[in-house]
Amino acid sequence: MAFAGTNISLSQPDITQKLTERIDDLKQKIAAWGKRIRRFTERSRRFNQNRLFQSDQKRLYKSLERPEVCGAGPGPDQANTVAFWRGLWSEPVNHSEGPWTEVVASQCASITPMDPVIITPDDVAEAVRRAPNWKSPGLDGLHHYWLKGFMVCHAVLARQFQEALNQKSLPSLFTTGITHLVPKDQYSKSKVDSDDHKTGVTGQYYSVVNVTRIPFRKLSVNENHSRILRL
Repeated sequence: MAFAGTNISLSQPDITQKLTERIDDLKQKIAAWGKRIRRFTERSRRFNQNRLFQSDQKRLYKSLERPEVCGAGPGPDQANTVAFWRGLWSEPVNHSEGPWTEVVASQCASITPMDPVIITPDDVAEAVRRAPNWKSPGLDGLHHYWLKGFMVCHAVLARQFQEALNQKSLPSLFTTGITHLVPKDQYSKSKVDSDDHKTGVTGQYYSVVNVTRIPFRKLSVNENHSRILRL
């Protein structure tokens, strides 16, 4: 009697050794295939999540919810929570300009200055069109979906964005967001008072997203035209 696909027969004198070698060989193949399957599954999961994030963030976040971590119990201390996140978002930051900025400025001295940015209703419409429909809103509670439909608002927003750009300052409402605390894992249920075991999900005012997206697109066009990135 021989094993199908092999040269092993029960009548061979060294059958025990050959069976042991064959079993070890099959175990290694199974382990290798298992690793390949796990890598493929993980890659497929990341790919699908990335694609879903681009098309429907609300559905992605819904799929990531874990009901077991949403247990009942005492909530975090409000004063400590506010102090913790205020230290992250509200404290002034002093940026130090390194010497490399002077080097870059000297290298860019010969580049033709960019024309002043003029924001039009069409620019607002394009920025809103690319924005997610139902991403968590800021203090205004307004989703991008409504801005896509109420196109009469685009001219007003274009004027407001242009004023902010000319004055080189943004209203505080534009840079104010709402931070929601979400437990990271099951262990966080017993650590409700510890902000180290929570993830902050911040919803920002919709306009700050658009007012930065519009100049960024125009800057990208100018960079490509002037070929600045070659420096």
